[in-house]
Amino acid sequence: MESKRIAAERAVDFIKDGMIVGLGTGSTAYFAIRKIGQRVKEGLSIKAIATSKQSENLAKELGISLLPFAEIESIDITIDGADEVDAEWNLIKGGGGALLREKIVASASKQLIIIIDESKLAEQLGAFPLPVEIVPFGYEMTIKKLRKQGADPVLRTADNQTYLTDNGNYIVDCHFGKITRAEELHQALNLIPGVVDNGLFIGMATLVIVGYQDGTVKELLKM
Repeated sequence: MESKRIAAERAVDFIKDGMIVGLGTGSTAYFAIRKIGQRVKEGLSIKAIATSKQSENLAKELGISLLPFAEIESIDITIDGADEVDAEWNLIKGGGGALLREKIVASASKQLIIIIDESKLAEQLGAFPLPVEIVPFGYEMTIKKLRKQGADPVLRTADNQTYLTDNGNYIVDCHFGKITRAEELHQALNLIPGVVDNGLFIGMATLVIVGYQDGTVKELLKM
């Protein structure tokens, strides 16, 4: 947890007065939101957009002002975590269940800073199962089509019930093994009727910050 916290706090240093900030979701983004809240109490003046109800509630609790999308043209900086990052900064996200909102916010952001601990670095994506958000209607057929793409798909559950995203959709965690052509897979999955989006974030990160167990933090250079 300490390695996540130091990466998150380094990322928050990039936030300046007057910015519109995207707030990620998950255990690493949690530390960033807490640090942003601390800086707001110290006088930082920003507005934020949250990627989940969980992050929205935390922001409100910490006194961070939230904006609706209707009031903005773009987001200056978004800080978010990832489940896996490869050498080209392609990401797998969605372990926390907010991949669709995270992708909408990321795509509207001038900068997307990804914060991770060293365990999330990968030569190639795929060790972490790829989350795919699907609509509940006809989900059995959608899962069959995911299987035809080479996935071993598992419908996500929580508390012995089918997991529901903040959008009222299901998530299928797809085990592909190694993902060699991430961009092609991203496009193929999103062409399946019933798929809303998937957790591959291709070419979206502008900076990756890694926290290490020895207490150091590094800003990665893209290979």
